[in-house]
This record gives sequence, C-alpha cells and structure tokens, in this order.
Amino acid sequence: MRWSRREVETRHGPALLHRTGSSRTGGATVVLGHGAGGGIEAVDLQALVPALVAEGCAVVLMEQPWRVAGRTVAPRPVVLDEAWQDACRTLRPRGPLVVGGRSAGARVACRTAADLGADAVVALAFPLHPPGDPDRTRAEELLACPCDVLVVQGDRDPFGSAAEVGRAAPDIEVLAAANGDHGLSRSDLPGLAVQVARWITRHTGGE
Repeated sequence: MRWSRREVETRHGPALLHRTGSSRTGGATVVLGHGAGGGIEAVDLQALVPALVAEGCAVVLMEQPWRVAGRTVAPRPVVLDEAWQDACRTLRPRGPLVVGGRSAGARVACRTAADLGADAVVALAFPLHPPGDPDRTRAEELLACPCDVLVVQGDRDPFGSAAEVGRAAPDIEVLAAANGDHGLSRSDLPGLAVQVARWITRHTGGE
C-alpha cells in the first residue's frame, strides 16, 4: 500500500499526515488519530486502513505534534483538540468527512466533530471512564456529537465495556469486539474493520 506523508503546521507545532487511498466520487475521507499511549502504528488503526481503502475511502492517519516532537506524555485535551482541528482544516476532502481515532484520539474526534463539520465519527476503544472508576463518565463527549457515531468497543475493556457504552449512550451504535481489551488486539480486527468500512459507506451516502 502506497503512503504519502505531509507535515502541516498547527498552533502547537508540526503534525504529520500519513495518507493512502483515494476516495471514489462521493467517497469519504477518513481521518484517524492515535491514543495517548502510542502512535499511528496501533494495531486497530492499522487494521482499519485496508478495509477502508477497499471501500473506496481515502485514509489519513494524523500524528499529533507531541509525538512528532518525540515526547512521551500527551498534552492537555485542549491542546490535542486544537492541533487536530488545525491539521484537519488543511485537508480538502472531495466527499464526506469522517473523523475518528482510538482511545484519546476518539475523544478528540468526538469533541471536535461539530466544529469540523464532520459527517460521521468512528471511535475505537472509547475510554468511557478511568479503570475502576465508572462514575467518572465521559459519555457526554459521545452524546454531544451532531452526526452519526460508531463506537467499536471491547467487551473486556477496563475503560468501559461495550455493554457499558451501550447503557451510557443508548442512541449511539456500538460494535462489540469479542474478547477485546482496550487495545482490541485479541479481537477479530479484520472482521471488525470490514464492518466499520461498510458502516461508513452507509452513513455517508455511499452505495
């Protein structure tokens, strides 16, 4: 699979946009962000790419400035949001815009979806609450999205299982990942990726 890489400036330093695929006429551009504990090499993000490209989407993996700079600790949420928005605004999608990511990246996508005018959101391993502290829910970030949202959640995720997400956000579609922890690495990632790609096509006006 052929990738291009482009550095873009944000308010918080340069970000990297890694792009592959090309959207068909009317096809979606899918922008995905990484989590706070790793980068775009995360197995669930990488598993999505071939399925999305096969469905006719262009895929952009966004590497946050803190990762580009070699830091190991993610900054405050507002900094993540601003860098993400700045990077996404450099794109010129020819069709629908889908934003998403894994864990902290999923939260960023949810918080900024309205401002970016996103047509849909895909949240992988959404951290509904800190492990062992279910009362500190972040469900409002999911519920505030003005567009269709798909959450792909492990049924054994300590940050909130698929069942917990379903109870906290009953109007949002949840795709349960059997045997999935927060990394989703024990799940059937290729199978989940195909379901996500088809969901995007259905919810962005594709065939």
